[in-house]
Amino acid sequence: MRVRITVSLMIGLCSGAFCWTLLRRFQLGAGDFNWSFDAARALLAHRDPFTSPPPGVVPYPLPAALFALPFAVFPRELAAGIFFGVSSGLLAFGLTREGYTRLLLFLAYPYWAALLVAQWTPLITAVAFFPFLLPLTMAKPQVGLPVALTHLSRRGLAGCFAVLLLTFILMPDWPAHWIPQLKGYQHYFPILVLPGPILLLALLRYRDSDAQLLFLASIMPQRWFYDPLILWLIPKSRREILATVFFSWGAGIWRWYHMPTSFTQVGRWTVLFIYLPMLVVVLRRRPKTVTARVAPDG
Repeated sequence: MRVRITVSLMIGLCSGAFCWTLLRRFQLGAGDFNWSFDAARALLAHRDPFTSPPPGVVPYPLPAALFALPFAVFPRELAAGIFFGVSSGLLAFGLTREGYTRLLLFLAYPYWAALLVAQWTPLITAVAFFPFLLPLTMAKPQVGLPVALTHLSRRGLAGCFAVLLLTFILMPDWPAHWIPQLKGYQHYFPILVLPGPILLLALLRYRDSDAQLLFLASIMPQRWFYDPLILWLIPKSRREILATVFFSWGAGIWRWYHMPTSFTQVGRWTVLFIYLPMLVVVLRRRPKTVTARVAPDG
């Protein structure tokens, strides 16, 4: 346990410091954490967090603002760095539960895409290892829902209801402010982007929770290369993780040399180099019977 904590702290500190440095270097403020940061400060000031978001910014749901409250006391770039460091540290602690092989996840391109802009995906991925953190999936539901549905627990569900209740106490009509602004969300559906329909083959292993996660992620709207980080909950062995990490950088290399002209392009390269390798991992396994996912006590 002491070694796990030490390794997780080191990963958290290094990733948080690197994220903070990049945000300062490129003058990105808090990156993708900007809206959550501003919304948290608006809540503290008793203002509407959904009023006039910056151009091109689609607001997150109100739970994201609640979860950002502990970071709102820091300067913008530092808040994002601390947030990403805490997210990475929690993910590392969860990954080391059964050894250190799964730390190879941190080599995957989606993780580095997330680090560049202080994204929520590492924290949402960590939820799989800590059932009581299930409410965090509500911060970014299009990514969090596949994780939530494949890692349900009574304690986690109770936490989700409690957080939702709190949001309605603070702002009873927040969905009416949030939903109309979603029309600006530019996205793609992995399963609809060629060769995305191949992902339906995951249903051949419908009893496997990893196949369920892959299929659910494929039908969710996504935007950028950091969103499929949750798929690294699927590979377990060193060979599976290294293979999927290796292929993920095909998307990273393409992005290095090209500026996408549409999110369909992003989706196609994401499907080719991230989703399809995960499908191969799922289909290569022998079918197995999976017990119910709802734990008795979380």
